[in-house]
Amino acid sequence: MELSVVHSRALSGLSAPAVRVETHLSNGLPAFNIVGLPETAVRESKERVRSAILNSHFEFPDRRITINLAPADLPKHGGRFDLPIALGILMASGQLEDKQTTPCEYLGELALDGSLQSVPGVVCAALAASACGNGLIVPTPCQRNASLVPDASVLAAPDLLTLCAHINGSATLPEPDRHIMRAEMSYPDLSDVVGQESARRALEIAASGGHNLLFSGPPGTGKTLLASRLPGILPPPSREEALVTLALRDFQGKEAKDAALRRPFRSPHHSASAAALIGGGSDPRPGEASLAHGGVLFLDELPEFSRHCLEVLREPMESGLVTISRARHKLSYPASFQLIAAMNPCPCGYLGDPERPCRCTPDQIKRYRGRVSGPLLDRIDLHAHVPRLAPGQLLAQDCSGESSSAIRARVNQCRETQHSRQHCINARLGNDRLLDICELNKSAKQMLEQAAEQMLLSGRALHRSLRVARTIADMEGLQRVYEPQLSEALGYRGH
Repeated sequence: MELSVVHSRALSGLSAPAVRVETHLSNGLPAFNIVGLPETAVRESKERVRSAILNSHFEFPDRRITINLAPADLPKHGGRFDLPIALGILMASGQLEDKQTTPCEYLGELALDGSLQSVPGVVCAALAASACGNGLIVPTPCQRNASLVPDASVLAAPDLLTLCAHINGSATLPEPDRHIMRAEMSYPDLSDVVGQESARRALEIAASGGHNLLFSGPPGTGKTLLASRLPGILPPPSREEALVTLALRDFQGKEAKDAALRRPFRSPHHSASAAALIGGGSDPRPGEASLAHGGVLFLDELPEFSRHCLEVLREPMESGLVTISRARHKLSYPASFQLIAAMNPCPCGYLGDPERPCRCTPDQIKRYRGRVSGPLLDRIDLHAHVPRLAPGQLLAQDCSGESSSAIRARVNQCRETQHSRQHCINARLGNDRLLDICELNKSAKQMLEQAAEQMLLSGRALHRSLRVARTIADMEGLQRVYEPQLSEALGYRGH
């Protein structure tokens, strides 16, 4: 047989489109050509495949070899096609006969000695192959990630020779161990935070409704400490959310460990570029916003980030999606994150402190605060002040607050109420349903209108404040939103 077809998967965002690796051997001068829009890494596979076949004790055909990666208009990149190309050559030259009863797809990069190296995107490929009813064979280093996909038929091979023995029926690859996703994870506990009752209250509201939160206060008051405790009071991720998190982490080539099954907490340094935050590059990859999907994106020292970096976050904060456009294709990554930010009130950090005087001039304070744009602040639902505590409070023996587990139980109950009522958390509630679900009475509506006029709230800020009030009402077990809940929600807009 001089023609063979082996099935594989490309990688485009979080989708894994099918690719047919067609191999044809013909007479003529020896040559090895790959067509079908291959990028540099794919074209370089010729030498890897040749060495791997020879070192696996097969013969490399001394003929004209043409490899077509179909569909031809889909860009192919990376070393993921090394394995299907090698199998296609062996099948076309008659050295390998496929005796498998189930259709299989293949992914893997070949080392020169024939061993299989890990490739990114096996979780996406396993999901796509399972949807088509096909099996998937991946390198052994990718086994753990791919085996976490439910109902996927996944096998792992250490090298080309062992895989060929499995394909021709002379040996069988072992079934992988199915790992059970554990929901209960260990997180830093909120009881470590001393005092700061108002900030803890804001953190619980943010967790209960999925709202964005900004901590502001002098240095060393516990803003970062509070933010790092947020994942510990969030509900555990669902299986679907955990799979999306796993697929995004798989882009980085990281093995699925316990950290892949917890709510992500991403804290990029303020020197990060816009591409690092939002994703991109010549070979587009997800950025910090997407890697925080389903979890928390923490921006410490918010004004120190460049203006451009902060502005690119505005759209995903609204849509929960990042779209990266290139000349040939467009990719989309999920980015439904909860933004938690921290900043000082001024460059020296002590503006408004009753004991330490501020050394900044009004012009310095204005420039410092101007680094964060109004539209971005408008998208942050809760603005909480974190004051400096007195030494006596910090050194008190019985100063620990409520534990994360107790708060998490209340947050879980609050979110269950929201999902049973509207099938989403309050932060994702559409404007068309917001007023009906809040059920404001006449006096509450008048109070909201007066506050919006006095505080000069935009339409977005008004709706976000109403969502926060709905969350506070859910925490108190109320069916409707009343004036006290509105007052507290609007108070978080006054900082």
